Amino acid sequence: MVSELFADLQGQPLATQVLQSALTHQRLAPAYLFSGPDGVGRRLGALRFMEGVLTGGGPDPRERRRLEERNHPDLLWVEPTYSHQGRLISRSEAEAAGVNRRTPPQVRLEQIRDLGRFLARQPLESPRGLVVLEQPEAMAEGAANALLKTLEEPGHGLLILLSAAPDRLLTTIRSRCQQIRFTRLPDAAMQTVLAQLPEAAGHQALEVAAAEPELVALASGSPGALIEHVRVWGTIPEGLRERLKHPPQTPLDALALARDVCEQLEGEQQLWLISWWQTVLWRQQLDRVPVERLNRLRQQLLSFVQPRLAWEVTLLNLISVQSS
Repeated sequence: MVSELFADLQGQPLATQVLQSALTHQRLAPAYLFSGPDGVGRRLGALRFMEGVLTGGGPDPRERRRLEERNHPDLLWVEPTYSHQGRLISRSEAEAAGVNRRTPPQVRLEQIRDLGRFLARQPLESPRGLVVLEQPEAMAEGAANALLKTLEEPGHGLLILLSAAPDRLLTTIRSRCQQIRFTRLPDAAMQTVLAQLPEAAGHQALEVAAAEPELVALASGSPGALIEHVRVWGTIPEGLRERLKHPPQTPLDALALARDVCEQLEGEQQLWLISWWQTVLWRQQLDRVPVERLNRLRQQLLSFVQPRLAWEVTLLNLISVQSS
């Protein structure tokens, strides 16, 4: 029965084996850290594992639907948020509301406090409360300390952290979680997963990726990441993409490109664009210097340096590198 539970989790045999064993023997840790790249099945693995916890190990269509729709009374799903008009909103809500997203979302102290209270309460229907925390690496120091306190007194709930950057978590947080590693998929497995998706997004990703090999390289073995890269790639004006494939040659061109990037793109789009452009430049030039300059630009944007100034300096420096 348990093997049926994880039937749609492709390309993760080791993670599946560990989770199956925990359910079979009913030896559940109070906290798990599902680590690995985005888009390789961490979220799906968490959903199927929680389904097994609720049902005693077997699949159940009703519980699966409730978990996937996030309307189970004993499930709390926490993700990074933006602060907008006195309330916290998710990335999807921010996109729908047109909220300025020039800085990345964060997991906030009040969210971690809510998480602790949820785990401490008596569950309504299930043997234990279930909490999923996405991107715990996006916590500030106060939130991280509050999470550590919760992990020291876990109660009877089950906490699953989904992290693509576990090395950015406090060592004391990692040590209190059982780590389940999810790995990148080989190309053949990626294509299989994308082709089997019921949504058109998988087929679109395959079509675009065939013409844009940089997106495949950027995905690095993650079907979900490839779908997301294709989505974001489609939001970048084609004119900007073409101008970056042929970097500016004069200071005036560099200043104009910096202006257009900052006027036309949100902060998260700019951060994505840097990663994509690094891949393009590396494939074109096999030169580490431009890649390192763009790494510096990313850090500046994340450190709240004025975006247009940061882009201007970087683009002008790239011109000097090309002419030297």
